[in-house]
Amino acid sequence: MEWWPIIAAVLAVLAMVYHRATRNFDFFEKRGIPYAKPIPFLGSMWKVLLRRLSFPEVMEKIYNSNPDSKYVGFFEFDTPLLVIRDLELVKSIAVKNFDHFPNHRLAFDPELDPLFSKNLFSLRDERWKEIRNILTPAFTSSKMKSMFVLMRDCAKDYGDYFASLAADRSKEIELKDAFTKYTNDVIGTCAFGIDINSMKNPKNMFYVYGRETTNFGIVQTLRFLAVKHLPWLCRLLGIKAFKQEIVDFFKDLVASTIKVRDENGIVRPDMIQLMMETRGKLGPGKELTIDDMTAQAFVFFFGGFESTSTLMCFAAYEIGINDQIQKRLQDEIDQVLEDCDDEVTYDAINGMKYLEAVILESLRMYPSIVGSDRVCAKPFELPPRVPGAKPYVLQRDDTVWIPICCIQCDPQYYPEPKKFNPDRFYDDPKQMSNSLSFLSFGLGPRMCIGNRFALLEAKVLLFHIFAKCDLVPCAKSSVPLKLLSTGFAVVPENGFWLKIQPRNAKKAELEKTAIKGTTMPGTTFLLNSNVESECTIDSF
Repeated sequence: MEWWPIIAAVLAVLAMVYHRATRNFDFFEKRGIPYAKPIPFLGSMWKVLLRRLSFPEVMEKIYNSNPDSKYVGFFEFDTPLLVIRDLELVKSIAVKNFDHFPNHRLAFDPELDPLFSKNLFSLRDERWKEIRNILTPAFTSSKMKSMFVLMRDCAKDYGDYFASLAADRSKEIELKDAFTKYTNDVIGTCAFGIDINSMKNPKNMFYVYGRETTNFGIVQTLRFLAVKHLPWLCRLLGIKAFKQEIVDFFKDLVASTIKVRDENGIVRPDMIQLMMETRGKLGPGKELTIDDMTAQAFVFFFGGFESTSTLMCFAAYEIGINDQIQKRLQDEIDQVLEDCDDEVTYDAINGMKYLEAVILESLRMYPSIVGSDRVCAKPFELPPRVPGAKPYVLQRDDTVWIPICCIQCDPQYYPEPKKFNPDRFYDDPKQMSNSLSFLSFGLGPRMCIGNRFALLEAKVLLFHIFAKCDLVPCAKSSVPLKLLSTGFAVVPENGFWLKIQPRNAKKAELEKTAIKGTTMPGTTFLLNSNVESECTIDSF
């Protein structure tokens, strides 16, 4: 048997595969646009996929590679994406000319991913508008006030838990685990109408599946990339974005919630209620099925579970390693408690300028997503990338990328961008948070629908924790915080480790020293009679 025909056939197939993987690599060169050089099969993201750099670091290098250009290019595998660097051009795409860029590129096959393919983020055109209009009333001021009471009850429990741990002054805690339990409980009661106490019952399936779906390790990341880019292969191999038991759990949860409410006449100010109230009103082919309702409730759960808990972790960590920031925040908290007679109100917590500034600065430095994309729906002319260059016309299905992380760490918009400085937002937080350079929640009609909910959820928890405790660095703390140099998100290298102490613990230590007669001459100390007694509680 002669082997050369087989060898020739294999080489021909490899040549075809190579050509297909690299056929677009001259895309930007033909158009005179600078770009990050790709390699076959992995594109410009090869350092991320080979775990040499994190995705935020790679995007920062691309963003800074041509500082005078309004836009630069890179390749996601073999797909060309245009990174928009100019803020006015970002506004033109996301707001002024939204009709040219109404959709995200992310679109999963319904067969492989019924939860993501039908949610608000993935929906397109008219269907997106219909669902957005249905869900928007869930986040009005009146609804926020109703949900605030539910959040406050959860936050009080967690504040009390932290205070109990503070009695053991050597107690160190990794914040992420505690904060994800809080967001899990809040989403459970505010979006699904179910009461969960993940502190007492950390093995409840709502929390267990939440951790599993949002834990984007290498396996889950590869699964998502495969479902998105190789749907034909995933259908062949039976690979789905999420396990079927997770899909079934949330689908059954929504269906049973609706059934109980219908049978018992229960009405709650949440997302499921709004979707229930549309029944019989949207017309043939537009009515929301259980799959549709589950998809919307799940994406709210998916986004809030991970991104909001991470926001609170970064905020609490920065407060904990900065004494002056912590003292200033606690002074504001104490004043609110005094004015509100120890029971914080919705209006009072939204009027806390420094607390809001701390959270906004956390979002600026550590956005939950590195960037956001838009797909061109019809030809659109971009201005010349530099003076003297020709305009560039985007064609239908071309994709642009808005580099959120890079813009928010650009020194021309935020001096000393690596420094945590809440005062950037203190004087006029509404104006700063609505500026073109602050994009953590997106911009324009596609802006995150749950941004007010996330901010309120974070404010309430941080308020109740720092009203009762001090968080301080411990042996496991990284000061300054060191970010992981691999992966796709902005995450710390060693977690969020801090030590919990009672309020004024440092002052109490000085008082003990004073009692022993070792104070400096002329120094006077007042004894603190409110130091909490020692107690123990099981860990989360």
